Amino acid sequence: MRFFSDNAAPVHPRVFAALAEVDQLDTAYDGDRWSKQLDGRLSDLFETEVRALWVPTGTAANCLALAALCPPYGGVICHRDAHIQNDEGGAPEFYTHGAKLMLADGDGAKLTPASIAAVADAIANDVHRVQPHAVSITNATEYGLVYRPDEVAAIGDLCRSRGWRFHMDGARFANAVASAGCSPADVTWRAGVEALSFGFVKNGGMSAEALIFFDTGLAAATLRRRKRAGLLLSKGRYLAAQILAMTEDDLWLDNGRVANAGAALLADAAGDRLVHPVEANEVFLRVTPDEAAALRAKGFDFYDWGPGEARLVISWNQREDAIRPLADAIQAL
Repeated sequence: MRFFSDNAAPVHPRVFAALAEVDQLDTAYDGDRWSKQLDGRLSDLFETEVRALWVPTGTAANCLALAALCPPYGGVICHRDAHIQNDEGGAPEFYTHGAKLMLADGDGAKLTPASIAAVADAIANDVHRVQPHAVSITNATEYGLVYRPDEVAAIGDLCRSRGWRFHMDGARFANAVASAGCSPADVTWRAGVEALSFGFVKNGGMSAEALIFFDTGLAAATLRRRKRAGLLLSKGRYLAAQILAMTEDDLWLDNGRVANAGAALLADAAGDRLVHPVEANEVFLRVTPDEAAALRAKGFDFYDWGPGEARLVISWNQREDAIRPLADAIQAL
């Protein structure tokens, strides 16, 4: 009865089956026939030509993307609670060779054109001040809120008007798309996003994420950065196989829907205990220390999230029969 992180979820059986299928002699690195399918498969998924690179972690996807979008002397505007700010161990600054993260505010870790402009407009345009060069948003956000296509497009318009690049951290992209009920294209490149970190590990994958470039010209230098960073795995076909398995017959989206449905069930049970609206697969609750202890005494595992709050995360494999006992326990507090 573990609800502390979808990072701890099992690997989907179809991913394991795909790994077994590629367990044969082939070309090394990314020259194998499975890696070569990624551009085509993900171009079909996003309804436009993309370059797709496998990487082993979300940190790698985010930071390689930012290195492609922002020069070392520039800045990336993100929310102050963004994963790249609080949970990447300084990797964005490391990979970009020193680009500055510029922190903006917004409810539920969501940015708006106004909150982004408030940061940028306070910076004097002179050689003494780091200038913004890119914006990074997380969808779904660190508090489980979802950007709809029109919200992303508004930020995309701002980026275009100011000559900035635009990145989306999609560690829970499946949950966001399932919640928004839109096409992957509508919430990314059609709305101005130029690079997407497409997460699979939280959603049934094992050890592969996809870095998607909608501006395909950004890929060439990133291939070299990936190698230089020690991220070019010699048996890349095992990463490619996971991505291909997850994107076949929309498995990634189906898994996201299941996790979202479980979170909605908990949200109904939580009532006015909710700290944030539940739009994806994360639920933030107001609980006292005694109430948190009571839940743990019944076998439920979750994160404490600041004073008087708990975070519950639903995984792709947790259906109603696994979630109902927790919902009942929350109602009984």
